[in-house]
Amino acid sequence: MMDLNAAALFFCLCLSFIFFRSLRSPPTKNSCPHSYPIIGNLIALLRNRHRFHDWVADMLSRTPSLTLQVNTFLNASHGVCTANPLNVNHLLVSNFPNYIKGSRFHDFFHELLGDGIFNVDGHLWTVQRKISSHEFNTKSLKHFISDTVQSELSTRLIPFLSSACENNQVIDLQDVLRKAMFDNICNLAFGADPACLSSEAVGENSLNLSFVQAFDDAVEISASRSLLPIHVIWKIKRFFNIGSEKRLKEAVGIINEYANMILKSKEDQIGSGDCGNLDLLSRFMSSSSNFGLGFDDQEHKRKFLRDIVISFILAGKDSTSTALTWFFWLMAGNPRCEGLILAELSEASPAPATSPVIFSYDDLKGLNYLHAAISESLRLFPPVPIDSRLAVDDDILPDGTHVRKGWFADYSAYAMGRMHQVWGPDCREYRPERWLDDDGRFRPSDQFRFPVFHCGPRLCLGKEMAYVQMKSIAASVMREFEIVAVDGGGCAGKMADPPYTPSIVLKMRGGLPVRVKRRRQPNAIDFC
Repeated sequence: MMDLNAAALFFCLCLSFIFFRSLRSPPTKNSCPHSYPIIGNLIALLRNRHRFHDWVADMLSRTPSLTLQVNTFLNASHGVCTANPLNVNHLLVSNFPNYIKGSRFHDFFHELLGDGIFNVDGHLWTVQRKISSHEFNTKSLKHFISDTVQSELSTRLIPFLSSACENNQVIDLQDVLRKAMFDNICNLAFGADPACLSSEAVGENSLNLSFVQAFDDAVEISASRSLLPIHVIWKIKRFFNIGSEKRLKEAVGIINEYANMILKSKEDQIGSGDCGNLDLLSRFMSSSSNFGLGFDDQEHKRKFLRDIVISFILAGKDSTSTALTWFFWLMAGNPRCEGLILAELSEASPAPATSPVIFSYDDLKGLNYLHAAISESLRLFPPVPIDSRLAVDDDILPDGTHVRKGWFADYSAYAMGRMHQVWGPDCREYRPERWLDDDGRFRPSDQFRFPVFHCGPRLCLGKEMAYVQMKSIAASVMREFEIVAVDGGGCAGKMADPPYTPSIVLKMRGGLPVRVKRRRQPNAIDFC
């Protein structure tokens, strides 16, 4: 029998997620599953609950324009969902001012993200984007990112995997990667180290661990608001300070206390003339005055800086670890691709084994096949499978679909990766070669076919940072170890029904249990 908690969570997901009722792409006939008054496609959704994103992809693939009109439960709101690159271009670039984050997203995450860059529109977004763009284009930051990742690899992740290897342990690689990425993003953003993978963390870093737990709780509760069938439920709980809303308030209090402590430390550091740290917070504090920001007082400035940094932690934590989880799952099920990556790694670092092998920033730039393999994994398993906007005014999409004022407009990166019209007849296959030119060099895709990092003005500023992290970890771990997935990995059969959790982030259901084996000969592997 289904676990009651899981059933309750899924029921909320069913009622709040998209209920597809009818296709509005005249003059074609409705090709959605049978729809009923009030309940819409609830029956079909229940039958496909374990494969929600694949169900959406299947329906979109049957429509001539790759676009569906959407009605939510009880017709409370309306919108569209698309996997059409022309529509994505329109939503995110051509008519960018008409499609905003809007009040829904802001309300769900306001306590955690405040008025951070991922939670606002208009002037607040523009100013933060300018500051962020300036800092992310700084060459020294790119090397700092590389150094931070290398430190996490050599002192934490590789030793942790070595211990698991020596003890023949089955570990949850998804959880391990999540902790490693949290350490990494906190070092990058705050200049603070939660030390999640450190054996000494419990005894020496209780405050950091409290922050880690509070952050996870705050993200989970904030996200769960969007999964409730009737949003007034969480607002009532917040008003009376009960249940999950009480826990959220307590978690945000811990986050704010921790963030204010870090901010005060940075203020003292900058005030003393010590500007040696290159973490994002130090950079924002030093450069914010150059962009004409007028703060009412010091607390106002601290709130501004706190919101920015928390937003970057949210973006850098689960997304990268989720992407790497699917990558290692696919490697375990595709030995041919694994072998080609190992050959590339051996060529890039042919010297006799020093353990661990850590690849430099310049080394990573030459790993074309690895870059292609990670991109192909992201194409099939984007960390954020569906993204949403809100229409400011009536509009017509390039395929002729009408969007009314106040409607939501969703685009499914997960579905887009499975569209024959977008990626060809082999779109559901894992084939990194599609990203390489005839000389074996990486060839980027049109961003509107591959909106994993979004597009246009809101293109993810951390895209290069994410690739540096993923390539660094994948290269060093694969050179040192063979990752053996307990379920056999992402072979063609398992990819037809991938084990994901239908939530905001495409995490692997049940984690990724693996065994870690020492790789005796880095370039020796069975190519069968």
